[in-house]
Amino acid sequence: MENKRLVELEIRYTQQQELLQELSDVLYQQGRVIDTLRVELDRLKLKLEAEPGLVDARQQERPPHY
Repeated sequence: MENKRLVELEIRYTQQQELLQELSDVLYQQGRVIDTLRVELDRLKLKLEAEPGLVDARQQERPPHY
């Protein structure tokens, strides 16, 4: 009886370790995507600052109903 319980605990432990590794891999991939998006966002910010004509100044005005 105790041997069966021990085997079941070992199986659960192994499954949890596999799940933890999968979650770690997903987290790592998401971190890489976030880093890539941050770099792209920084490039776009620099481009907008360098070329002010790209942004329509009227978009920053308040609409007449305010």
